[in-house]
Amino acid sequence: MANRMWGGRFSSRPDELMEEINASIDFDQRFYRQDIEASKAHCRMLAERGIISAEDAKRILAGLDEIAREIEEGRFTFSRALEDIHMNVEARLAELIGDAAGRLHTARSRNDQVATDFRLYVRDTVDHIIGQIHALMRALAEKAHAHHAVVMPGFTHLQVAQPVTFGHHLLAYVEMFGRDAGRFADARRRLNESPLGAAALAGTGFPIDREMTAKELGFKRPMRNSIDAVSARDFVLEVLAAAAICATHLSRFAEELVIWSSAQFNFIRLSDRFTTGSSIMPQKRNPDAAELIRAKAGRVIGALVTLMVVMKGLPLAYSKDMQEDKEPAFDALDTLSLSLEVMRGMVADMEPVEEAMRAAAATGFSTATDLADWLVRELNMPFRQAHHVTGRLVALAEERGVDLPDLSLEEMRAVEPRITEDVYSVLGVENSVASRKSFGGTAPENVKRMAEWWLERLAEG
Repeated sequence: MANRMWGGRFSSRPDELMEEINASIDFDQRFYRQDIEASKAHCRMLAERGIISAEDAKRILAGLDEIAREIEEGRFTFSRALEDIHMNVEARLAELIGDAAGRLHTARSRNDQVATDFRLYVRDTVDHIIGQIHALMRALAEKAHAHHAVVMPGFTHLQVAQPVTFGHHLLAYVEMFGRDAGRFADARRRLNESPLGAAALAGTGFPIDREMTAKELGFKRPMRNSIDAVSARDFVLEVLAAAAICATHLSRFAEELVIWSSAQFNFIRLSDRFTTGSSIMPQKRNPDAAELIRAKAGRVIGALVTLMVVMKGLPLAYSKDMQEDKEPAFDALDTLSLSLEVMRGMVADMEPVEEAMRAAAATGFSTATDLADWLVRELNMPFRQAHHVTGRLVALAEERGVDLPDLSLEEMRAVEPRITEDVYSVLGVENSVASRKSFGGTAPENVKRMAEWWLERLAEG
């Protein structure tokens, strides 16, 4: 027996293996809400344009509302034989209201239907993810404000470079996640056009009103080309690209949390809520949540690569290959959403170990640049010469087994006779960070102002 929804051309039903590879209902049922809302908008437009009767439209809308209730209450039976969410809904509608259900598919195809549903779903998900990014940024900015003056080592090449503040380091991630939110918002603006009414690929001869359905579904406008409307998946690619970059930022931060929470660094303490123990070593507190976020970035990046490979060789317009767009997108966006929520929780709970951070900041000759700057500023020395003098002083301190502030004035003058007692004013780590007052610098007063600026901006939405 042929599929009753499309099988007029066929005399027998598909092989079981064909059904297995062809069915998408196992995963595309998740956008039932978008499918039903798009169908309702299409139905109202058909009635408004006189393409179907007002009575049929009334019955269709009531039936669609009943199907939505059944799904939400767990009373709906999804059938793999009916392939996808569109035909499952339409088949149930026919059971509820009879032949009038068949009029709903007038002037549309599953091609524009799935493209519309997917855009609606991705748009809704992007809105949710932007909200989660903002919540993480708020948690970071609050923590930065609370610890704007806590000194820690800044690193390059994972080697101690210069002293910075903990708040300044956290605000670096606020900036990065702010750009992530911007990328999602940009992608949302571009995807917010309606494919509905493009039909299979060529449009339709019925006198439909695409502006009406676009407006009702919250789209900015209908898509201008019917072939593009059903064949484009760059809206998903763009969102997945934004997701992959965001997941990469989360992974970088997660890596730092793993390092910072180790006994060797001891820069932060993570709460019991986001750590686990060992089955054999009772002393362990493992940063498993951070490690999993670090690993899950691979899944998000992989989803982007998967869909790019699916799309790279497809001719216009629709090909069944495009059914493979949903599972990687669903998985990637679910994974990113979970990672954002977990990271927000870790940030809200974590506390810096201030003594350990400060002690580490004072090692590794972290104020060497401050010394070079002092030589330039106070002795009018060219920076390259100051760099050379400072390097000799670092070598001397290393030879003595001390840090720069521990060298005596006589030892320093043996290298550069013009050095005065005032040099010690720049060698302490607190003095170092306090001096970095340039815009975007790590001075505590800068950090506090910038944290407040971000918190105000996030509060304003």
